[in-house]
Amino acid sequence: MARVWLCAGGAGCLLIFLVLHSHLSGSPVLRDFVFQISWRTEDILYKLDVGWPRHSEYFTGATFCVAVDSLNGLVYVAQRGDHIQKVLVFTEDGYFLRAWNHTVDTPHGMFAASTPQEQVWITDVGSGSFGHTVKKYDSFGDLVQVLGTPGQRGTGLNPLQFDNPAELYVEDTGDIYIVDGDGGLNNRLIKLSQDGRGVLCVPLPCVLPLTDLEVLWLRGERGMGPAKFHVPHSVTMDSYGRVWVADRGNKRVQAFEKDTGAWLGAWDDCFTEEGPSSIRFTLDGQHAVVAQLNLSRLLFLAAPPVGGIGSCVVRRSIQLADQVSPHLLDVSGRTGAIYVAEIGAKQVQKYVPLKSYFPSFHF
Repeated sequence: MARVWLCAGGAGCLLIFLVLHSHLSGSPVLRDFVFQISWRTEDILYKLDVGWPRHSEYFTGATFCVAVDSLNGLVYVAQRGDHIQKVLVFTEDGYFLRAWNHTVDTPHGMFAASTPQEQVWITDVGSGSFGHTVKKYDSFGDLVQVLGTPGQRGTGLNPLQFDNPAELYVEDTGDIYIVDGDGGLNNRLIKLSQDGRGVLCVPLPCVLPLTDLEVLWLRGERGMGPAKFHVPHSVTMDSYGRVWVADRGNKRVQAFEKDTGAWLGAWDDCFTEEGPSSIRFTLDGQHAVVAQLNLSRLLFLAAPPVGGIGSCVVRRSIQLADQVSPHLLDVSGRTGAIYVAEIGAKQVQKYVPLKSYFPSFHF
């Protein structure tokens, strides 16, 4: 019996050592171990893919955002730093394809449109000649379109101006939702409509005329009331046409009707410690995934009901290692995998859904 207790005590000491070492060293392998342990008392829905990407040495800066083009099987990563490639392109399997740095100053948010014509949108918060814009590129980094007034921050709508645009979401119709206000002059959500022709913006500067770009509705100003924001940081849409905004400074998520911009309500009782920095919905539609930057935590919230937004309920969470700092994330529309851009760890990590919980997915 003494030998049994001795073995049990030794195993417990080893576990404590591994957990402490993981938090101190930031080892991704040990983070995977801690991730598994932290979910022992709950149903495990996702597992960290420690083999993604195949070669992590391509991450040479602070990784701020990630976007998945599920139709073409591409994952875009944008990073910040001096004398580095700002945009990296991988396959969903983790193979590195290419990198580019054309006309990208200081990337903040990304969106990859899953269309036959590969395209990725980047919000740029830089102070240089490419800053304060939302730009569309092809997968090789060629600039296709610019929204906003390059290099000029502002609040205007004609011509359209941004100040630190944080993130965007593009519908299949081409309509664009932009959260404009990562600590800048603006705290607003803008819906734009395009005629689909696109405008070639080479060389810069190039400003889209309002004949090609229409502001359908605008919501928000600095404040704490309904439809007001304090650092709107991320935007997405659910399968029922509701637009969701991570209102980070106000520690809540707000919902809007996509056609009219009508305010539908807010979730604010899940974020007493820290506001959300990113929001996306899982492929099965059962959860909203939220990142909390300073807490290094991912929350899985119960998806809202049909016909209303319900209340905020945390179903599960993933506690990452200290100072990993998850900033923005995206979900694959093909596999359901979650990709998380981590500023502190300077990497993107991939979490894959377990087959037993998602039997209808094709892996």
